[in-house]
Amino acid sequence: MANSGNILNQDVHVGDTVRVSQRVQEEGKERTQLFEGILIAIKGSGSGKSFRVRKLSSGGIGVEKIWPVISPNLTKLVVVKRGSVARGKLYYLRDRIGKLATRIKQSDKDKKQSAQKAAGKTG
Repeated sequence: MANSGNILNQDVHVGDTVRVSQRVQEEGKERTQLFEGILIAIKGSGSGKSFRVRKLSSGGIGVEKIWPVISPNLTKLVVVKRGSVARGKLYYLRDRIGKLATRIKQSDKDKKQSAQKAAGKTG
């Protein structure tokens, strides 16, 4: 399937909200920078595979970053929320404004898990 993959030992799909940790070197110092957004595309195969993440920055400006899957600068990838979409690429999100640009249906599996967590906290 072209719209899913294994990135840094995480099973990810297009539509998932992910948090990508990336190593950044500035003035001889090294730090970790986070980028959280919606995974809108996975392209290629093998060593040429890459993925694209889109987030809304301040002022409602969309920012996209593309990473090769095999990159020494990627340190961690965490799936924050699972999404359920009917497309392989979510480029249509570029035309959306405000909250609509970040609204993706939650997958049924993710809904059940969050409901179980909520029930466990109250009980």
